[in-house]
Amino acid sequence: MPTDVREHRTSGAYPLHVIPESSSSVPGLSGGSTPTPWNKRRVLLLNATFEPLTALPARRAVVLMVCAKADTVHEDPFGPVIHSEGWALQVPSVIRLRNYVRVPYRTRVPLTRAALMYRDRFRCGYCGDKAETIDHVVPRSRGGGHTWENCVACCAPCNHRKADKLLGELGWSLRTALVPPTGPHWRLLATITEVHPTWLPYLGEGAA
Repeated sequence: MPTDVREHRTSGAYPLHVIPESSSSVPGLSGGSTPTPWNKRRVLLLNATFEPLTALPARRAVVLMVCAKADTVHEDPFGPVIHSEGWALQVPSVIRLRNYVRVPYRTRVPLTRAALMYRDRFRCGYCGDKAETIDHVVPRSRGGGHTWENCVACCAPCNHRKADKLLGELGWSLRTALVPPTGPHWRLLATITEVHPTWLPYLGEGAA
């Protein structure tokens, strides 16, 4: 159990109380400037092998730690303090399971807007400017599929100019090849839109 959880473990019958966090914030990749509300805060859960598993709701992360099933890996000095009758805990940013959990192997990472933006580093696949939307290289109206190999991050001007045309018709080319991402961290990136800075070492190059 983390050192900031005071001894006298309870059965969980006592209600949890939240001490409001500081007005300061730790800017993540999203560049937000306001603290994340307690009910929306996420904590990165690592397997015992330090493999990223999921982004847990803060309340679930607290339960795992209080039940001695997980330990703190990275503290969050700006996180809220949760306390009950016999203990207090500041919500960390990263925790790790004490026991290894086997994760079923899945061959393909699901295609989501968040994961595709991370793959393309939030840059337009045609001009390199900041991406704001997703484009189908071969338009769906012309038989293109909604796949990793046919979807690319795109800025609004390029998306408007391209419309339902093929690249050959415009004389355009892609800046990089479109390939499906691989690795367990990509399944996590496919489900989240904000990444805490302390998560980056566990999420690979895709989150940088």
